[in-house]
Amino acid sequence: MHQQTLALHAGYEKDTQGTMAVPIYMSTAYEFRDSEHAANLFALKELGNIYTRLMNPTSAVFEKRFAELEGGVAAIATASGMSAIFSTIVNLCEVGDNILVANAVYGGTSTLTDHTIKRFGIETRKFDVANPSNLEELIDEDTKMILFESLSNPNLQVADFKTIVDIANKHNIITVVDNTVATPILCNPIKLGCDIVVHSTSKYTTGQGLALGGIIVDSATSGEKIKGNDRYSHFNEPDDSYHGLVYSDLPFPPFIMRILLSVLRDLGAAPSPFNSWLMIQGLETLTLRMKEHSASALKVAQYLESNEKVKKVNYPGLESDSNYTRAQQYLIGGNSGLLSFEVDSLETAKTIVDNIEIFSCVVNIGDSKSIITHPASTTHQQLSAQELEQSGIGAGLIRLSIGLENADDLIEALKKVL
Repeated sequence: MHQQTLALHAGYEKDTQGTMAVPIYMSTAYEFRDSEHAANLFALKELGNIYTRLMNPTSAVFEKRFAELEGGVAAIATASGMSAIFSTIVNLCEVGDNILVANAVYGGTSTLTDHTIKRFGIETRKFDVANPSNLEELIDEDTKMILFESLSNPNLQVADFKTIVDIANKHNIITVVDNTVATPILCNPIKLGCDIVVHSTSKYTTGQGLALGGIIVDSATSGEKIKGNDRYSHFNEPDDSYHGLVYSDLPFPPFIMRILLSVLRDLGAAPSPFNSWLMIQGLETLTLRMKEHSASALKVAQYLESNEKVKKVNYPGLESDSNYTRAQQYLIGGNSGLLSFEVDSLETAKTIVDNIEIFSCVVNIGDSKSIITHPASTTHQQLSAQELEQSGIGAGLIRLSIGLENADDLIEALKKVL
């Protein structure tokens, strides 16, 4: 089925009441038939609901639907996008390991991978996502994952998927792609050969800034890489915390099962069932919204490119953009609603942000309403001057998340402040 159809129907079988809308199961726990049923669930002899920290019927529909949209085999919803990324890292890595992270990623991802995980004894090594020529020389026997964004936030770099995937496959390393900005409507990393996809569903998925959430989508290829691979010995050896369970021997995807049975169990970054329900509502219109976001963003980008007071526009839908060729190769039917542009100074950038109409000064993207952000002083403020330069985020860079307003009104608002 096409994505527009999957977004409306996948993962939901109507209950005995025949409800067209997916019900919200606001329950912490679930009654077992008897003690044997309870024991069988905990021993994985049967599958079923135990506790909402691990699973929930509403979240299960969201997970199944999102997995179908991404072309994955399974998915796990999390409390936020950052918890999805952190859960993925700790699922693959331990003390002494290293991960390879693209130079152009969201500021929260940078602070997590550059600073926070150091306290866990995990090293981060950086590579250029658009020109990953140095990627292979960064790999050693302790490299556990390669993390990048399909369409980076905020400078809109389109990943060189083929080069990254070819190198990862050569060394049997898991690739993890943050597909938040592109969404599964515009990019399918699993179909491009990647292993794991993560999202902040707080963005385009919910679409109106209503709820926090994240999701991790597994592919068939991750299990193939994990089984018998010394890099991921903890998947292939008995887990003492689960009576000697060996994840790679289960008849289920091992990566996602360990997220469920170990990471969510111990760290507890589970979503609220209500938030999962809100995400389901967002998915129903995601195909239509991404087309509209993309069309309006291109129109705004073309205007900004023509304005002599704008030094540079970052939007891969522009033929002049250095990412245009890769966007044509890897993105489907649009380039998302995110764009950024540079003006001559910090003072000019602040004047624009402080005086523009329609756009709201908010640190979010993917909302139905247009948003303006100054990354260097907000989302990426924790980065050093050197890190900002390496990430391509200057003092005069402004990020726009183009909403669902009429594009001509947005252009008029920009004209007034430029």
